[in-house]
Amino acid sequence: MSILEALETAGINVQIVVLGSNIEPVVDAIRQKLDKTKIALNLTPEQDMASSFQAGLIVIQNVDAAFLVSGDQPIYDPNLLTAMVKTLEQNTEALIVSPIHNDHRGHPLLFRRELFAEILSLTGNQTIHEIVNNHLDRLVTVEAKEWTNKE
Repeated sequence: MSILEALETAGINVQIVVLGSNIEPVVDAIRQKLDKTKIALNLTPEQDMASSFQAGLIVIQNVDAAFLVSGDQPIYDPNLLTAMVKTLEQNTEALIVSPIHNDHRGHPLLFRRELFAEILSLTGNQTIHEIVNNHLDRLVTVEAKEWTNKE
């Protein structure tokens, strides 16, 4: 199951694909999903993942939370995504939800809207990890079966 299919299956209504350079092959690959998917351009793709997340957050409107989904992870479990959303809904003090497997946090990450301004303010060499580390007291985890990209 592709990332976009997993998000759709999990009930994620707004999907934004952030592209840097060489966008044509990606647009061609997701063309059938373009009615449900927005495209954002990262004008600084050479920077950390934060710049891509920022580009996506800029086009999001009226959402309570946003997933940071890594494009180099080809498979996501929609059950994990659903569990993460439910965990955030049930834990009103939580700002971040992360999957955990064998005591290691990983991706995707789910951020509550309250962190969007802080994420958008990152510059230069600042990373998403800094946001996560600044809010460890308000991070909750969801057990994941497995994944390939550890934090």
